[in-house]
This record gives sequence, C-alpha cells and structure tokens, in this order.
Amino acid sequence: MNLQNLTRETFAPGGWLSRTVAEFTPRDGQTDMAVAVARTIEDRGVLVVEAGTGIGKTFAYLVPALLSGSQVLLSTATKTLQDQLFGRDLPHLMKALGLPVRTALLKGRSSYLCLHRLALARHDANPSDRMLARALAKIEAWAQLTRSGDLAELPGLDERSPVMAVVTSSRDNCLGSQCPEFRGCHVNLARREALAADVVVINHHLFFADLTIRESGLATLLPSVQTVIFDEAHQLNEIGVQFLGRQLTTGQMLDFARDLLLHGLQHARGLQDWHTLAFETEHAARDLRLVVGQASPGAKLRWVGVAPDAVDESAWQDALVTVQAACVRVMRALDTVSTIAPDLMRLRERVSLLSEKLAFFSGHCALDSVRWLDVGVQLRLVESPLDIANAVQTRLIKPTAEDASQRAWIFTSATLGADAKLSWFTEPCGLADAEILKIGSPFNYAEQAALYVPGQFPKPNDPGHSAQVADFVARAATVIGGRTLVLTTTLRALQAVSESLQRHFSESGALAVLVQGQQPKRALMQRFREGDQVDGPGCILVASASFWEGVDVPGDALQMVVIDKLPFAPPSDPLVEARSRQLVAAGRSVFKDYALPEAAMALKQGAGRLIRRESDRGILVVCDTRLALMGYGKKLLSALPPMRRISSEEELTDALESLTRPSTRDPCWL
Repeated sequence: MNLQNLTRETFAPGGWLSRTVAEFTPRDGQTDMAVAVARTIEDRGVLVVEAGTGIGKTFAYLVPALLSGSQVLLSTATKTLQDQLFGRDLPHLMKALGLPVRTALLKGRSSYLCLHRLALARHDANPSDRMLARALAKIEAWAQLTRSGDLAELPGLDERSPVMAVVTSSRDNCLGSQCPEFRGCHVNLARREALAADVVVINHHLFFADLTIRESGLATLLPSVQTVIFDEAHQLNEIGVQFLGRQLTTGQMLDFARDLLLHGLQHARGLQDWHTLAFETEHAARDLRLVVGQASPGAKLRWVGVAPDAVDESAWQDALVTVQAACVRVMRALDTVSTIAPDLMRLRERVSLLSEKLAFFSGHCALDSVRWLDVGVQLRLVESPLDIANAVQTRLIKPTAEDASQRAWIFTSATLGADAKLSWFTEPCGLADAEILKIGSPFNYAEQAALYVPGQFPKPNDPGHSAQVADFVARAATVIGGRTLVLTTTLRALQAVSESLQRHFSESGALAVLVQGQQPKRALMQRFREGDQVDGPGCILVASASFWEGVDVPGDALQMVVIDKLPFAPPSDPLVEARSRQLVAAGRSVFKDYALPEAAMALKQGAGRLIRRESDRGILVVCDTRLALMGYGKKLLSALPPMRRISSEEELTDALESLTRPSTRDPCWL
C-alpha cells in the first residue's frame, strides 16, 4: 500500500486514529491535507498549504511524515511551539500509531546551559548582586540533575533574566573542541542525538542561522533528511531576512569588553593592561550609541548614505573609526598571549570578526540589499536582502552539486495569502512553482463570531483615537467581565490605551488590566486564561507585536478581541521602503501589491485569536472606520473569516450581554 492510501485509511472514520485517539474527529479538510503531504513526500515535491484554524494541521503533516519512515526535519516558529511538538504532539501520535520512532529536539546554543560559562560565573559572581547569586545557585543545583541542559526545563526562570547571558554560550564566545567541558557539552549532546534521530524538531531561527553560518549541526543533518516541514511558515521570510544579512550590535562589543577583562586577568594577568583595553573598547561602543542620541526606542533609522538618517555623518564615521582603533589595539595585545589559553584564542577570533564587521558597515550598502539602524538601549547595525527567494531557490529547493539528493518540502500555516496562489507567501519565499493547497477552517464563523466596526470613531491618526479605544474597551469589557484582548498596532498606542484603562479601573478594581512588557509573556497568558476563575477580577490584556499571533486562549476566557487600527506597515520602515522602491521599479503598485496584502495578513492573524475551538463564541471589534468606508476595506474584509456583521452599538450591547448567558452555547446566540 502506498503512503497516500495508508494515510487516507489512517484518517478515515473507523480508521486507526479513530480507534486510538479519543479526541480525534475525522475532518475532510484534514484528510485532504494529510494525503497531499503524503503525495509530496512520495514525489519529493514542494507543497504550500494554508490550513485554516481548526483543521488539525499538526496531525495532517505529522501522520504521513511518521508513516513514511523517512528522516524528517520539522521546523516551527518558536521554542514554545518546539517544546509542544516534541513533548506532547509527537509522543501522543507515536503511541497512537505504534511507531518506534526516534525523536530529537534541537535548539540554538543560547537555550542550553554552558558548563564552562557556569564555572566562570561561579568565580566571577558579584557577591552584592543577591538576585544573580540566587539565580546561579538555583541553576547550579539543577545542573546536577539535568541531562539535556535545556534551560526551558528550569521552572521559574525568566528568559529575560540577566543570568541567561551569564550561563549560556554564543557563537562568539564558544570555545568549541578547545573547551574544558567539551565532553559534557549539552549543545554537542543535542546535536549528536539529532544526527541519530528519525524526526528532529528545530525552529526557523536555528534553521536560517545554520544556513548562514553552518555551525549548529544541521549542515551535517540536512543532507540525510528526506522530508523538511515548516509549520507556522508565514514567519519564514521575515526570520530568514534577519539571518541572511549582516548584523553588528553595540551589545556584542560590550560583551566582548567584559570577557576580555575576565579572561585577560584570569589567564594573562600582568602581561597586558587588560583594564585599559577593556575600558577603551567599552567606551568606544558606548560613544557610538551616544552619537545616535535620543531616538525613540524601537526606531529603525534608514541608512542609505555613509550614516543613518538623522545622525551626524562626521560624528558617526569618527565613532566607527574609534571602535575600529580599539579593536586593533586589542588584536595586537592578544597576538602576544593568545596561545596561552583557548579563551584568549577565541577572544582573538572574536575581535577579528568585530573588526571585519566594522569595516563592512563603514562602506556602502549592496545594491540588492537594504541597510538600517535599530535603536534601543543598544544599537543594531543591519544589512539584509529584501526577501529570501534567491536563498530558497539556490540553497534549499534545488539540489546542489554537494547535495544531489532531492527531498520533499512542505510549508504550512493558517495564514499564507488572500489569493489562489498564496502570493503573499510564495513570492518572497521563491515558491511560485510549488503545489498550492488552501483548506478553509471547519468552524462555523457565521454562528460562532461577529464583527463590529464602530461608526462614530476618530480617524486612526487623530490624537484622541487611543483614548476613544480605551473608553470603548472599558464599557464593552465590563459587560462580559473582562475576557478581552486588545491588540494595538504600535507601542505608543499600547502605552496610551493601557494607561487609560488602568486609570479607569484603579479605584473600583472591577477588572484587572494586564499589559505586555509588565510581566513575562508566560505569566500574562496564564493569568489571562484564568480570568475570573481565580480569586480576582476578570482580565483585559493589552498587547502588541508578538501577541497578534501564536496566542491560543480557547473557551470563555477570551470572548472579545479589539484591534485599534488596521495594521498597515509604517511606510518609513527601511525594509518596507526598500521593498516599495523595488515594486515601483518593476512597474507595480506599492499599495495594491504590498501594503494591502501585508495589512490583510496581519489583520487575519489578529482576528484568528478569537475562535480557537468549535465551542468558542466571541466578537471581533476593529476600531478603524476605514474598514467600512474605504474601497479597499472589502479586500481586507475578504481576508477575515465570514463572521456575522454587527451594525449598531445597540446590537453590540445585546451580543455582549448574550455572551454572559448560558444560551451562548446555542448557535443562535447572536
């Protein structure tokens, strides 16, 4: 029996999944996707699948992949989804199908405890920093028990904790085979297990990092893989663009200066003036940051000349020269001592690479790339290609002379495009020739959800718009006892809306206002899912950026999603601007071919947070009258699920009140 027939029988009513997986319900769309994946694996083809929410796409690609008996590389968007696939979905299916499949989880090195860095931290810890000392003590105790060294295993450790940088290695500071802890290295153990596994679960960041630097083990693993699957593939282009370019941060320079002082004093005290060398390097990096001034945190400064926009050219060039000169002095010093210890040898390699990048960014941007400056507490100098199409075609899909084997490529997500060709995804990813499959969601959106666009609302760029959004949310969320997710398009709107809501509920405490950035994302989501089921009020969660996707809150904990504005990308963004220039040069419409599709996909992602299960009920509110009044609003509406439209505030009130009644389980609740 071929793989397609075997897959179809497995998903059929009364088939193997029906008999072994209690929660499994046969769905035509899921079966269609699974059979298409099976066919692609057999033919070693390329398949792009948009599978609507509720299809069950994870089973649809995992089952044929497992049944094929081929070695599979499975990449997803985040480490959280990695852990879910590896720790829940794969074991569940392997048990149900009775398959003795070897699986492995492979993350980037910053996810694993570095035993050498932990030992250094033990000797270098500042006794007065009690929080760091407590965190190190907790990690040291856990280090005696863990086999994988994956820091995600350690409960209560915040990914944003400063201790993470202290106890993990980076490509810059890893000593490789010269490390005294090389034999017990958790990163190397994970790589060895990946090479021996049938199914390896990675993430997109690791995939593209390895494609660029060939240092995470995939260069050895990929040639032997017959099937590569990308879940949450809609993020591929933006993630790939980050890694296929060049980057340099002032944070890297500061880390180098700290390590220079640490290792210089440890291995070569008295042989060089390490304090002065480290101080000069750190001071030069900080001066480079000061040259940029008080630009808004998170700003991206266009960089088409010798310096980024709004930055004095002479001061910028002088600052780069100063950093470069500091690197040269450090190189000369390390040349005299680098053979003493592996740490010093690695420092010599690091400063050489820093010097090379400084020289690169002192020159002009390549014609087929875009350059910009990310401004935050640190600076990030970036030059990248406009998309990943060329890399996908030349380095992935088409076999090279070194790797003559053809393999199957499957790309899937709930949101990949609005047209039949899924052009929003396939064009920038170089997949125009791939087989395309679109499978709609099985949810009955007309009965489960409603859409409301307030008629009397300020224009999106009106200074009072955010205050009006907050006022609306306060009134509507009170009716349903919280259960509201507010998605903003900018951090400025996030701050304005959240502060207004917090002032509104500060005295009564009727609802709790949770705000992105004030707690770790995991803690925010846990409290939000609990809602009013704990000893406390219901919740309003105000968020932006990463909360527009990947947030899964099934059930009554989330019954209203409010989007403040249509999510058009800012035209001043350097990458957006460069892509727009490319379209103009090709005689295409920037708005029709880029801005509108981008907004449609972002809107679809945000709206997708509302209905996650067949039993969910809720209301989507878009506080932007352009959706109803402008001609392009129809294009945006067509990207949304077919929800019932609410036409008045009175009708909205009735719908909100009905959400609080048991009758919401009735399909006619709206």
